Amino acid sequence: MNFRKVLVLLSVAVFAAIGNAMLARGMRDVGSIDIHHATQVFSSLANPWVILGILFLMGFMWTYMTALSFADLTYVLPATAISYVIMALISIFWLHEHVSVQRWGGIALIVAGVGLVAGGPSRTEHPPAGPGADSRTPSQTADFHPSTPTGGAPGTPVQEKRR
Repeated sequence: MNFRKVLVLLSVAVFAAIGNAMLARGMRDVGSIDIHHATQVFSSLANPWVILGILFLMGFMWTYMTALSFADLTYVLPATAISYVIMALISIFWLHEHVSVQRWGGIALIVAGVGLVAGGPSRTEHPPAGPGADSRTPSQTADFHPSTPTGGAPGTPVQEKRR
């Protein structure tokens, strides 16, 4: 995995942890809300911490979608489990929450799972479907145009099929 992909995975973890912490901070100011009263939910959007939390969570979604574009879900989720450690540290030092030994144990178990998936491939390779299936990669078939009699791009010379 190259540096850019590692940076994307780390960004997923950081945006998630910071966004959730800011949202929690804002909701402390707002107080208890009832989902059945939409005005309470929407009035919480006036809190700057809630707005910042939502913006960071939008950053999370952007980087998460980017990560899912190059790796399987079963790789991305465990690989970003470091966000639980980041979130716990932010909760302790910024939100002044108490994180019990039991919670730290749970976080440790989740993060330990990263070691189980980190050694495997980040993307599942699927074999060609059925006998006689085209085994070429999408980049090898990118110039195929079914609308032309030769299958090549319009205006290109006829090429022999590779087998």
